[in-house]
Amino acid sequence: MEFNQENMPKHIGIIMDGNRRWAKEKGKPVSYGHKEGAKTLEKIVRYANKIGLDYITVYAFSTENWKRAEEEVKSLMILLQNYLDDYAKRADTENIRVKILGDISLLSSGMQKSIQNCMERTKNNTGVTFNIALNYGGRDELIKATRKIAELAKNNEIQLEDISEETIQDNLYTKGQPDLDLLIRTSGEKRLSGFLPWQSTYAEILFIDKNWPDFEEKDLEEAIIEYQKRTRKFGAG
Repeated sequence: MEFNQENMPKHIGIIMDGNRRWAKEKGKPVSYGHKEGAKTLEKIVRYANKIGLDYITVYAFSTENWKRAEEEVKSLMILLQNYLDDYAKRADTENIRVKILGDISLLSSGMQKSIQNCMERTKNNTGVTFNIALNYGGRDELIKATRKIAELAKNNEIQLEDISEETIQDNLYTKGQPDLDLLIRTSGEKRLSGFLPWQSTYAEILFIDKNWPDFEEKDLEEAIIEYQKRTRKFGAG
């Protein structure tokens, strides 16, 4: 696929929706849908790296997902931990840098260890930065950023009049990264579910009527082509 290299999105976000629905339609357990979704994710991130994307962020587990059935949450956490452990082992061959966005303090000690190991092993890789939003909530991120800034102000490390967009950006999980250019949600649902509210302010949004396990490289290609057809005005006339 030939892209306009001068108009490539630098940062793509994906809300990977439809694993459970996909599994139920096939008469399979929910865990099977999540496993197939993980395979799709690996394929898409590898392709994103191949075509030279700078950043890709996926919504893996939200702060609200703890409300799901205990068995599903447990199996999903095991799957995610195995996924991170496997990525850490393949760090040198994939050249993909992994970062976790979210509050990992509430995760198990084993999961936290896997997260730290994976990020440490991949931190010097020069390919796509693969952000995994894990125990992430958009409002939660903004609350935490506000608290950090308030603490700086309390300690006279910053003056109130000096607080700017850059100040907020520097206290988000995505510090140092560009905002989303393109946001994709699968499964046909048309909502953002608290995914990167600050970073997606001017993102082009695509809702795709396909469950995540069925998402393929050509779907990402078509999303990028659609993005390149649009004129981004950023509030201008």
